[in-house]
Amino acid sequence: NPSPAPASTRKTPMLRIAVPNKGSLAETSAAMLTEAGYTGRRDPKDLHVIDPANEVEFFYLRPRDIATYVGSGALDVGITGRDLLLDARMPAREVESLGFADSTFRFAGPPGRFTELADLEGMRVATAYPGLVDSFLDERGIAVDLVPLDGAVESAVRLGVADAVADVVSTGTTLKQAGLEIFGPVLLESEAVLIGGPREVEGTETLLRRLRGVMVARRYVLIDYDLPADLVDRAVEIAPGIESPTISPLRDPSWVAVRVMSPRKGVNQVMDALYGIGARAILVTEIHAARL
Repeated sequence: NPSPAPASTRKTPMLRIAVPNKGSLAETSAAMLTEAGYTGRRDPKDLHVIDPANEVEFFYLRPRDIATYVGSGALDVGITGRDLLLDARMPAREVESLGFADSTFRFAGPPGRFTELADLEGMRVATAYPGLVDSFLDERGIAVDLVPLDGAVESAVRLGVADAVADVVSTGTTLKQAGLEIFGPVLLESEAVLIGGPREVEGTETLLRRLRGVMVARRYVLIDYDLPADLVDRAVEIAPGIESPTISPLRDPSWVAVRVMSPRKGVNQVMDALYGIGARAILVTEIHAARL
């Protein structure tokens, strides 16, 4: 991994952005930045890319290291997981959730052995996120012997190195296959986040505005349709839009053209409902970019 130069040696005011170089966060992070208008790396081996047109530099790093670089001030902002941010225990802060890479952290142990969090007192708990788990248990006054692992946490109990585990859970199938059952509260609901250092840096607001635009474009579509003018109120109840629909007159004064932003999810049901009240020529268009 490249070592970013100290802020005092920088020759340009470019915003320095840490991007995951591999793993589940990498592909979607890169796609979001491309959709936001930035020029990223073309070769997956590149660890440093300069985008002079947008006055940014990208540093491609291990997701687990990004909070360290940003928290130390070596880099200005970065994309990583909320779990990795909290696990790093660095003075970096969450700026914005990015709406992908959702995950849930839970405790698990042999069936019937644990029923509540207090049962972990004095036990060995294996996890790939010792900082996160330690903070969670410390806040609740529960002392355990943490067993840091870099992967395959679900095997720790079976192999005798831990009494319980704290790990990412999606369906719970992997834990069940390892002979474990989930217990206790949720440690964390995690997702990909944009993080910043201790101080605000010029250029962060532009990046944030662009990423928000990408998230809007991914969640919404434009619906255009023609409608008898006396049915507008009913149509607005079906598809109210972000603020309100745009309504334009047609040559036939008894009809209007309507344009509205609507959530992508369920758009076919919205189209059906609009058609049912009398709307015609209903078209749905992808949103390439947005600024709200």
